[in-house]
Amino acid sequence: MASYLNTPRLMIQGTGSDVGKSILVAGLCRAFLRRGFRVKPFKPQNMSNNAAVTADGGEIGRAQWLQAMACGVAPDVHMNPVLIKPQSDSGAQIIVQGKMRGNWHARRFLEKKENLLRTVIESFDRTSTDADLVIVEGAGSPAEVNLRAGDIANMGFAVPTKTPVVLAGDINRGGVIAALVGTYEVLPAVERDLIRGTIINKFRGDISLFDGGRQIICDHTGWQDFGVVPFLSCVADLPAEDAVVLEEKSQGSAKKIKIIVPMLSRIANFDDLDPLRAQHDVEVIFHPPGTPLPATADAVILPGTKATLADLRFLKNQGWDIDIKALARRGTLILGLCGGYQMLGNSVSDPDAIEGVAGEEAGLGLLDMETILTPEKEVRNITINLVGEGIVSEKLSVTGYEIHAGRTSLLAGTNAFMTVDDQVIGAKKGRVMGSYLHGLFEDGVFLKYFLNQLSDQQRTIIPHQEKVNAALDQLAEALEECLDMDGLLAVSQSAVGK
Repeated sequence: MASYLNTPRLMIQGTGSDVGKSILVAGLCRAFLRRGFRVKPFKPQNMSNNAAVTADGGEIGRAQWLQAMACGVAPDVHMNPVLIKPQSDSGAQIIVQGKMRGNWHARRFLEKKENLLRTVIESFDRTSTDADLVIVEGAGSPAEVNLRAGDIANMGFAVPTKTPVVLAGDINRGGVIAALVGTYEVLPAVERDLIRGTIINKFRGDISLFDGGRQIICDHTGWQDFGVVPFLSCVADLPAEDAVVLEEKSQGSAKKIKIIVPMLSRIANFDDLDPLRAQHDVEVIFHPPGTPLPATADAVILPGTKATLADLRFLKNQGWDIDIKALARRGTLILGLCGGYQMLGNSVSDPDAIEGVAGEEAGLGLLDMETILTPEKEVRNITINLVGEGIVSEKLSVTGYEIHAGRTSLLAGTNAFMTVDDQVIGAKKGRVMGSYLHGLFEDGVFLKYFLNQLSDQQRTIIPHQEKVNAALDQLAEALEECLDMDGLLAVSQSAVGK
């Protein structure tokens, strides 16, 4: 018998994207871990350009990395067997069980993804091994019945694995009664029956004022009400997965240090910047398209991207290349991360159409180097050394991870800045620097070095993962208070043997 059939399991689906499924799953994972259960997370299919690297060099969504952290277990590729990384409006890179399967157009993926269900269930079975409880996250909404054929993310997974479902709705965006009742109305009976109850998420104010709404939902659906989660401040300390939230992270303030991050069209791994945002005197502004970059910026960070050539052209179309060069001439600190690092060079070329269409584009010319995108993809966790100009005499080491296609060659005039095993993965010229390393700021070493270039304030840096762990504990405590945790556990255990 498959391992998952003997394992309590529960799936959190949502009435739409960005209703808080990822955070709810992380919080539930930590809450049940604190109760003494061996918990593991699982997401059949994820669509995100925020990826993490497992110990064996595979890729999974950053949300599943966070959820594994919440469970106190090492991230594993089987926790997220299908990862879709959009590169254009109609195409994406497909990662299956941690490895790149290729670049598929949307229609091809729709035709092929049904064949991935066996792989998904195999990974689910492996994840369930040695677990007392598996908490599964859906994607998008089961109400998208027009996409039901070949679905592996929601009911297309829940039905064959007989995994009970709890449906989450976001009251903060409005229309939560219609969203939950409407989902009930469009689902066939076999799928309705798998949904055991609802969670209302992101409530502001006096929860008792929504008692009538909760009763309406129960009366129309017959589903159990597992509770209402208030708007929790600790969630701000947890990594966000979807780029749709970036504008919410860019509220104006009077903080001393202002760091501008151009919002590229295919921005990736933007949670690299969370440790910066957590500093009390630093404001990280994700700058939207349509306006020049402010001349008052203390630093500009060019983030990662899933499509370097396309986003380099996008950046130029915004006129941001002119702004960045002008800021660099004034001595503003410029940092490029991964794809942003590649853009800082003299040129980026894609002779093998790795990103979809072969081509070449002149870079910003702020670092004397050239990048050629290659079919081989570098995916690994590494510890690098900071070297060269402005580095103190003792060697500084920083731990992070690489996920990129491309080889960058330094030319005369640009110095190696980051190395590993004599391989250069970062360069520097004056106050312009770049690196292939993601997670650069997390352990605090580079964060302190970077901020010392912008301020003479003496600061104590708390490693970011300590803050994330503390936020997960706060989240777990809040869910224990506002949700029927015993009821959720009972639903998960009802699936055993089915």
